[in-house]
Amino acid sequence: MRSLLNFLLKYQSILLLLLLEAAAFYLLANSTSYHNAKITNSFRGAESALQEKVANFTEYFKLREINYTLLLENTQLRNTLERTYSNSEISFFTVNDSVQRQQYIYTQADVVNQSITKQKNFFTLNKGTNHGIDVGMAVVGPDGIAGVTVGVSKNFSVVMSLLNLDFRLSARFRKNEYFGSLNWKGLNRSLLSFDEIPHHLTINIGDTIETTGFSAFFPAGLMVGFVSEFDDKDGDFYSIDVKLATDFQNLTYVYIIGNLRKYEQVILEESIEGVK
Repeated sequence: MRSLLNFLLKYQSILLLLLLEAAAFYLLANSTSYHNAKITNSFRGAESALQEKVANFTEYFKLREINYTLLLENTQLRNTLERTYSNSEISFFTVNDSVQRQQYIYTQADVVNQSITKQKNFFTLNKGTNHGIDVGMAVVGPDGIAGVTVGVSKNFSVVMSLLNLDFRLSARFRKNEYFGSLNWKGLNRSLLSFDEIPHHLTINIGDTIETTGFSAFFPAGLMVGFVSEFDDKDGDFYSIDVKLATDFQNLTYVYIIGNLRKYEQVILEESIEGVK
């Protein structure tokens, strides 16, 4: 009780001011219909603004659930497109088997660990052999390719990032399919070096670079990035920088691509001397 009295005595001036303001506000609101309407509209406007903020706040916490749902839908669409595209091609199989006709399958995974500041960077995914993941599977992000699996356990897999000095990738210009070799020089996290492109080829800033499909890992036509700079002063080939489409610093989920015909291709090529 004493504490309450001390509080009232200490802040009596402020409390009296608030009380008088409340009384004046009440009298103003009830004096005329005009003032009553203005104050009512003001309260309604404030209430609407508050409800909008509450709704936005609630939607924010639903984003992760919404993104996961979209991720599942994208995976299903990728598999459907692959089946549809393959079914339109000539097949040597007489059995109507969608698995035999479909070459690539997709599954989504979350990035649970990653390095981007080393010379040889890797990242870890939350899927492994229990989910059908194997070594040598391509990994792509929402915007472009990201790496290839190099280690797998029951529930996790490790991916060699594009930002790794040991990573090599066959890539091509989308506009004319002229191909070369891509690799990271270990400097800028957003740039790769595109080699083996001769001077007679006409290139421009912004040209799209994509996968060739020559390896048994990556399908053809996956986004890699865009030409950001080039120089033709040295030797017979261009010096080309490609800005990556994938932002590894914000990479939170990926798609893992399995090639159903990979081992058939690898075994055949290894059996023929000089192919590899």
